Amino acid sequence: MRSGGPRGARLRRWVARARLSSLRTTFTVSFAAVAAAVTVLVGFLSYDAAARLVRVDQQTVFEGVVQDLLDEVRHSALTPADFATADADGGPRDELIRPSGTVVQVLGPDASVVDRGHPPLPVGADDRRIAAARPAGQLVEHRDVDVGDGMYRVATVSLGDGRGAVQIAQEFSDTEDLLRELQQRTVLLVGAVVIAAGLFGWWLARRITSRLVRLAGAAEDVARTGRLGIQVPVAGYDEVARLGRSFDRMLGRLAQSEEDQRRLVQDAGHELRTPLTSLRTNISMLRRIDELPPAARGELVADLAQESRELTDLVNELVDLAAGQSDREPLRRVALADIAEDVAVAARRRTGRAVTVRVSGDTVVDGRPGALQRALSNLVDNAAKFDRGGGEPIDIVVTGVGMPAAGNGAGVGSGAAVRVEVLDRGPGIAEEDLDRVFDRFYRAPDARSLPGSGLGLSIVREVAAAHGGDPFARRREGGGSAIGFTVGRGGGGED
Repeated sequence: MRSGGPRGARLRRWVARARLSSLRTTFTVSFAAVAAAVTVLVGFLSYDAAARLVRVDQQTVFEGVVQDLLDEVRHSALTPADFATADADGGPRDELIRPSGTVVQVLGPDASVVDRGHPPLPVGADDRRIAAARPAGQLVEHRDVDVGDGMYRVATVSLGDGRGAVQIAQEFSDTEDLLRELQQRTVLLVGAVVIAAGLFGWWLARRITSRLVRLAGAAEDVARTGRLGIQVPVAGYDEVARLGRSFDRMLGRLAQSEEDQRRLVQDAGHELRTPLTSLRTNISMLRRIDELPPAARGELVADLAQESRELTDLVNELVDLAAGQSDREPLRRVALADIAEDVAVAARRRTGRAVTVRVSGDTVVDGRPGALQRALSNLVDNAAKFDRGGGEPIDIVVTGVGMPAAGNGAGVGSGAAVRVEVLDRGPGIAEEDLDRVFDRFYRAPDARSLPGSGLGLSIVREVAAAHGGDPFARRREGGGSAIGFTVGRGGGGED
């Protein structure tokens, strides 16, 4: 069911805005998702590298301290007393503490605590066994020992000969706390980046889609009101701006086409009134044809035949003119010299007049053969109509200018520019009529008594414009006219 009226228009506008809002939301979410993925990946890799580096460094330092203690007790006969107190000159205890701030606790032969560490370290069965061991440098290592409020890594080294042992410990819980804090800050940073990316994406999407919203509003106004003269807001030089300009040009072309159709209908209606009125008058006289004298009867029948022919010609030319505005004849390579020969043959047979063709240069162009033939036939028929004397032939001159056409966007006339003109020795065209002979339905004052609709030269102008050229008309030296058109730019109509 089709919705109409203001309610339907509001519904269509809401749907269009909802689609644009969905595009804005999609753009925002996509932008935030990409930023989140990149930030999470970078944050994870950075945290993992930092944590791995800190832990390895801490482990390396502790292992170095343990190795130094092992080397020392194996090469020197040390007692618990050597480690019990700090030495101002730098004794064994100081050498253990200085590198990494390790905790040192000294055990006696019976594993009793001779010098308690800060904090005190637990003494287990393995530690007591090491304290009473005979060989020096035996080692037992404990990991993840809970000491007070922290976690420690503890190693116990025997002094040898049952003299006791030395315990050294390194706290790693503070390092893990630091890493956890770093992890939390990384998560907060990722969240902040995602939020910032989402806001920026929303702002950017809004900036982009706002022009789409205005463009959609203009399209909806055209659909609702039918007015093609609505101004389309265009700003910038990106793809959206190009779309807006293309839409604006499309509306301009549609408005021009609508105006051309309106003018054609108005002009056609005006021109059709005269022959239709005359036909109605003559048809009304047919009811009394028996009362008319034979001469009047013949004149009435002749008038009816002439008016019907003129009306037929007018309707045919109107159809051709209307069809020419939306011609779908395909483009192809065509030689205008060949078309001129065909037109000349048809004109000789139809009018009995001598028609000559003169060709110079390359006359091959990209064009629509049917339209070009129609335009050239109209020029020849126009010359035959006005040149009634018939003393000289009608000349068709086709000249290849040899310049590349500029092109008109449709690919018409993309070959060399060609100039086509028809020369006659009729009464010629008055100077004040030269600029108007190609207007629709225009007929010079001295030609209004002659048959015709005033559309023939208008069709020539339409065909020339469709092929990237222009029509032209001039007075011919010695009398007569030269009327023609160009195909492609570069073949202007002035000598």
